[in-house]
Amino acid sequence: MPERVLNQSKILIVDDEKANIRLLELILHQKGYTNVYSTLDSRDSLALFRTIQPDIVLLDLTMPHLDGFGVMEQLHAEMNGHAVPIVVLTADATSATKHRALKQGARDFLTKPLDETEVLLRIRNLLETRFHSVLLEAKVQERTSDLEKAQLETLQRLALAAEYRDDDTGLHTKRVGATAGCIAQALKLPPRQVALITRSAPLHDIGKIGISDDILLKPGKLTDEELDIMRQHTVIGARMLSGSTSPWLQLAEEIALSHHERWDGGGYPHHLSGERIPLVGRIVAVADVFDALTHERPYKRAWPVEQARAEIERQSAKQFDPRVVAAFLQMCEGADQP
Repeated sequence: MPERVLNQSKILIVDDEKANIRLLELILHQKGYTNVYSTLDSRDSLALFRTIQPDIVLLDLTMPHLDGFGVMEQLHAEMNGHAVPIVVLTADATSATKHRALKQGARDFLTKPLDETEVLLRIRNLLETRFHSVLLEAKVQERTSDLEKAQLETLQRLALAAEYRDDDTGLHTKRVGATAGCIAQALKLPPRQVALITRSAPLHDIGKIGISDDILLKPGKLTDEELDIMRQHTVIGARMLSGSTSPWLQLAEEIALSHHERWDGGGYPHHLSGERIPLVGRIVAVADVFDALTHERPYKRAWPVEQARAEIERQSAKQFDPRVVAAFLQMCEGADQP
């Protein structure tokens, strides 16, 4: 680990004896550590920890008001799994004290009176371990992100392949994703949820890849048997997307399965009604139908936008969730503003 990186580490010292703090500050400054903070009052430890976000804490055990064990309890509750090493400063080198400190999360010990070489070596070792762990975690997150991107691209291409079979432009999936995201935003869903819906909704019809062209591209009305087969694209899509640990793929599975359910219970594949239908399915149902109405298909002409909006409104509390319809119409009004 480069010396300049280590020297930028933020070090917090908590000790009620000014002489100990001054000695540690002198040792650390002489070695090149520039971000050294300290307090004589252990009750200020938590607030300083939150403000400074230190890379290591040097903590005395025997202090008035709040001893080192109490401070460790507070700090570990604040860390939320992102462990910052705590080095205990103590003149009590008994096994009982060490065991108790280790049990409460101490990573190392410095015995008073302090030895300069030992102080620097122990701090350096812990900082190097911490930074290596941070770098490793960052690499894991980067690789996870790359894997997610690869999965997303593969599934987007599959969805596009399915879509091209009955949409020459292949833009239906993207439009449904964008519209679903706008409806979610109009419903005032959290930004992260809006982003997930925008990303997941384009996969709603991925199950069409398992439907025969004879049925998918048939220009006339489907028979009852053909309709049953066509409706299986919801189940096929959900199966294709099932078993993932990715939040957006889990959401995409839910959308694929539920976006043809109806508010009145007359949809498919499970004849769910009302709020038993997942909200994302209710949102994508509106986005999907609006886009289907306003664009040409082998079996129909495109509707004018105003006529399609009116149809969505007419189907409120029948095919669609009234709250989602209201958000859709609000979104449309906003789009109409100059």
